[in-house]
Amino acid sequence: MEETPSTAAAGNEVLDVQEHRDGDTCTLTLAGELTEAARRPLVRAVTEALLEMPTLRRLELVLGDVTFMNSAGTAVLVQVQKMTASRGVEVVLVRPRPVVARPLQLSGLWHRFTVSEEPGT
Repeated sequence: MEETPSTAAAGNEVLDVQEHRDGDTCTLTLAGELTEAARRPLVRAVTEALLEMPTLRRLELVLGDVTFMNSAGTAVLVQVQKMTASRGVEVVLVRPRPVVARPLQLSGLWHRFTVSEEPGT
């Protein structure tokens, strides 16, 4: 098990990414704003997990502490899903708040993701 923090800041937009690895699952806990500024730390964490965890089968994005998401944040989530699809990695949105769920539902992208209320379920 390994935990790694990463933070992105651009103006007032800040996203904190905490990583936890266990077996074939990588859990990324996100806190703050999911915007264009979040792209680099989130994509970096996913890329590292894909490279360092050859048996990765599940990527959990814990979104309960995301306070804002715009269209760029939506695009980042879709990018993460596309990055993992070729390896057969399931992307799970854990505890998505309405600020995340509603834009995904309105855009029709909600169905692309598995949704869970708790990590590991």
